[in-house]
Amino acid sequence: MREIHDPASMKLAERLNQQPFQGYAYSYPHKMAYRVLDPAVALETLWSREDRNALFLYVHIPFCEMRCGFCNLFTTTNAAPSQVDSYFSALERQMETVGKILGPHCFGRAAFGGGTPTFLSEAEIVRLFALLDKYLRKPAPGTPVSFEMSPATVTPLKMRLLRELGVTRASLGVQSFLLEETRSLGRPQDIGEVFEALDCMRNAGFPVLNIDLIYGAQNQTPNSWRHSLQSAISYAPEEIYLYPLYVRPLTGLNRARREPSDIRIDLYREAREFLLENGYLQISMRLFRRAKTSAQTNDGPVYCCQEDGMLGFGPGARSYTRELHYSSEYAVGRSGIQEIIREYAGRTHSQFGLADYGCVLDADEQRRRYVIKSILRNEGLDQTLYAARFSSDPLCDFPELNDLFEHGLATHCGTSIRLTPAGIERSDTIGPWLFSPRSNALIEQYELV
Repeated sequence: MREIHDPASMKLAERLNQQPFQGYAYSYPHKMAYRVLDPAVALETLWSREDRNALFLYVHIPFCEMRCGFCNLFTTTNAAPSQVDSYFSALERQMETVGKILGPHCFGRAAFGGGTPTFLSEAEIVRLFALLDKYLRKPAPGTPVSFEMSPATVTPLKMRLLRELGVTRASLGVQSFLLEETRSLGRPQDIGEVFEALDCMRNAGFPVLNIDLIYGAQNQTPNSWRHSLQSAISYAPEEIYLYPLYVRPLTGLNRARREPSDIRIDLYREAREFLLENGYLQISMRLFRRAKTSAQTNDGPVYCCQEDGMLGFGPGARSYTRELHYSSEYAVGRSGIQEIIREYAGRTHSQFGLADYGCVLDADEQRRRYVIKSILRNEGLDQTLYAARFSSDPLCDFPELNDLFEHGLATHCGTSIRLTPAGIERSDTIGPWLFSPRSNALIEQYELV
């Protein structure tokens, strides 16, 4: 996960002397901190204690038309129709089982990721949404529903279909608008095909268009980076995600021994300035949202990532409750992924009623997760909301947070602790710094396959 393997006890000052990109804390605990649960936990018991009024629904599609060189996601390529069909059969068993266990519930947000969900045919997409309608409470009209896409899998028919099915956010992984850079990233793609996909997505009328870009390819320059940024905003996307390149174990770039460029922080600063000048607001280090664009499109329940649960379906999908995060096992290599998909496809209804792989969150880890999920976003960590949830103050529970003020990385804003611009750009330092010693030890001991 991390490019530097420092002791868990490393102080913030020491970390700040290292390069900024030390780990992406998009979730906590990290999936490499998960282990086999013995004994397994009955989902009926687990979810009976949870608030189910604003859940995040996540459906994982572990199939792609190609494997990008930078990708360490749980996905496989060239799936045979029979494999997709057996996956859907297992997905139906899982949804039927969990739907019965869950009882009354409501989704405040939904996302389809992978993999590449638009790898599916139109008929398979219809089948996917039909399963949701049959076994789970359908997200209310206007509920934020995101669907991940790749340029080669976007068609006008699929876009119209997804919009009719209630998808509100279309997200395209472009990475770069220059062929030489996508080749360097292990993702050769027809740039004309990218523009056609974006035109198609815009014409379908999704309320939110998101474009993903990556910075840090070896041959990338400030000028070429600005070209991609300019190309992206020419479509006026409501959201833009900017990902610094990480070269992770078992990926194509790792096997090719390609390292990220050493100008990533300069490229980040260039992009931040450019997007702010062009009417975008910074939500986190990675997410920029066009001014006056709301991620919430209805008046229904609003999902809060710090507090509300997640319900994941499919191999690779994670589910979150207050005290337990669980999923299938994780792999990056093709053989490991295929084995997990086969195991998933063979699961019975009773097996889908158990959580048998995951991570237990004690009181400290629950507090720590809340802090990490809050402070790395622009709105910051609200001490009043934290106190209402945990009956304590985050600066007392985590006195190391005071180091952020000492180094000019955070400031008080009303009742919130917010990162300064200098702190936001060190998010990939601050996130791993806040991981617990136990979580770090589990990550270091994890054997990736």
